[in-house]
Amino acid sequence: MAEKSEKTTKVVPLKNRKCPTCGAPAQVEFKPFCCQRCADVDLGRWLKGGYRIPTDEVPGDIPGDVPGEDGPGEDG
Repeated sequence: MAEKSEKTTKVVPLKNRKCPTCGAPAQVEFKPFCCQRCADVDLGRWLKGGYRIPTDEVPGDIPGDVPGEDGPGEDG
């Protein structure tokens, strides 16, 4: 068996952060949120694209996809 070292490790608890949705203290059951409602609001924002990073790309642009280039197309 491993012997216990003479030095004891000090455990530092994490800071109790605030809910990112409403700012209330986070609860252990819903971390990092304060309640199920705030967790659901955040999930809704993710699903609706609220956290996307804006770009100049047009939806559907695929790098290397050149129109008229031989490859699979509508003609088969």
